[in-house]
Amino acid sequence: MSSAPATPDVGSTKISARSAARIGAVQALYQMDMVGTELDDIVVEFVNHRFGQEIEGETFPEADEAHFEEVIRGVVREQRDIDVTINGALAKGWTLARIDATMRAVLRAGVYELRRCKDIPVKVVINEYVDVANAFFEGDEPGVVNAVLDRLGATVRKA
Repeated sequence: MSSAPATPDVGSTKISARSAARIGAVQALYQMDMVGTELDDIVVEFVNHRFGQEIEGETFPEADEAHFEEVIRGVVREQRDIDVTINGALAKGWTLARIDATMRAVLRAGVYELRRCKDIPVKVVINEYVDVANAFFEGDEPGVVNAVLDRLGATVRKA
């Protein structure tokens, strides 16, 4: 079993460094959740050994390392509050614990950015994490990400 979800196929499209940071953050959060990799170790792994590197025939894109680190450190620091926020926005009968680990990572990172990255417009955060979800999933998951982050967008920024 891989320690993180595979690098999503972004085709021949060159993604921005900020978008690459978001994809990396989701992979790192997944790895921390599933394998228990320590925060500082995951930062070093991605910054020194993944971003801009070729691994097993796949090239990881260059990433905005500062944004990557801000997102994963922020999610870890605020995870309890973020999880409560997400649970309140999920459809009735659903909890974060019932959701796929990659999807949890996408939602946690998205909610963190909505809460703390106020220089990034709400619509941009939502669109970026829908794109991240599309990179990892082929089903309804991107729609769920869109619905949850859209539901939280206005209220989280007001708080």
